[in-house]
Amino acid sequence: MDETENVTPDQDQFNAEDRKSLHLRQLRDIIDQQDSQALSALYDDVEPIDFALLVEDLDDEELRKLTPLMDDDELAGTMENAEDDERIRIAHALDNRRLLTAFGYMQKDDIVDMLSDFPIGRRKEVINLMKTDDRQIITKLLQYPEESAGGLMTTAYIALKRDYTAEYALDKIKQIGPKTEDIETVYVVDAKGCLIGYADLRQILAAPKGRRLSEIMDDRVISVKPETDQEEVARLVSRYDLNSIPVVSPTMQILGVVTVDDVIDVIVDEYNEDILELAGVSKEENLDTTLGESIRLRLPWLMINLLTAFLASFTVKLFESTIEQVVALSAIMTIISGMGGNAGTQTLSILVRQIAQKKRSAKEYRKPFFKELLLGLIDGAATGLVTGTVVTFMYGSIWLGVIAFIAMIGNMLVSSFFGFLIPLILDRCHADPAVSSSIFVTTATDVLGFFIFLGLAKVFLPLLV
Repeated sequence: MDETENVTPDQDQFNAEDRKSLHLRQLRDIIDQQDSQALSALYDDVEPIDFALLVEDLDDEELRKLTPLMDDDELAGTMENAEDDERIRIAHALDNRRLLTAFGYMQKDDIVDMLSDFPIGRRKEVINLMKTDDRQIITKLLQYPEESAGGLMTTAYIALKRDYTAEYALDKIKQIGPKTEDIETVYVVDAKGCLIGYADLRQILAAPKGRRLSEIMDDRVISVKPETDQEEVARLVSRYDLNSIPVVSPTMQILGVVTVDDVIDVIVDEYNEDILELAGVSKEENLDTTLGESIRLRLPWLMINLLTAFLASFTVKLFESTIEQVVALSAIMTIISGMGGNAGTQTLSILVRQIAQKKRSAKEYRKPFFKELLLGLIDGAATGLVTGTVVTFMYGSIWLGVIAFIAMIGNMLVSSFFGFLIPLILDRCHADPAVSSSIFVTTATDVLGFFIFLGLAKVFLPLLV
């Protein structure tokens, strides 16, 4: 039997953590001994992303002693794989000349990502030290919004003229390839430099030497404008299974390309952002955020939640006399509103994800809407039957069980209705449905849930007392 079959996931995790601790101790020893050769050996022994994670655990003084030991390509690789905050911390340990030398080994889009987080003063200093061509490219890329195709794109791509033969094209790819992020997709341009198609490297390799790219290429090229939102870029890359997607001007001139690795980062960032915003937490916040900043980011949403809670409390107050006569109602009504909130969150989550993945017309949402209502009815009947049965045996009142059953169905319908429509309404109003949908849905299920249950109780009160 293969020995690896006996290794459990826990053991794998332990080994990974153990290896990281070992490498971190080695790195600190190397820093103490100022041994650049040992550092290069360690860098070669681990993946660049793992080395970047090691550097995150160093304090500022250790980092200041580490950077002089690193080769320029090692420094560049570490910055490319590090998180945004860590990149800035590394940059603080370097003077502008050393930073610029490391930039020579980095892709332009990664350089732009770093510079966009720099203080304006230092950003200008570094840009002014660049060569004219690099300065023009970087300055242009910095003008695009960070979360747009222009902000994501790199200018390191392969574009060849349509009349190149397959043999000549391969020679050009050998020259250009080492400097690009994506070598698998070759874009084809006409005499004016306008994008007219693309070809896979595999197609060029398999083609006869004398065949021209215009005969090999596929003219059904998918492209985006520089102002296209990064979510739309990610959706297109995912839908058409692309390695990269070109960013073009109105005249179809290629401005750059967005590669699949950047798209993966976008998908992860957008997912994390939506999850945080559904809970009323900003994507800007993490465990290292200062107390004052956390208060600024969280308290406004909590105050809004407090106002909506008062609405629910006001609804309960309207039925105070009914609750005083049947005390059991106060215990049961929280079950009704809680189940409605859970069901509303389920519907809401599906809608937010759908809106993020693909826009639909109002007509396309009609059938799913009625399906959600039917689902609410069925779920309400099933959970209401259980609730009504338990309540009947707990309090010895079949009428109380009937009220719980009907109220559960009503609140589940409410949760389906508002959980579906609120995200759509917010999206139509050009608001992010992930940010505030949950507040409105929870308010609706609480207020209407209490109203339906306590209203029924008031109607049936003579049968309950």
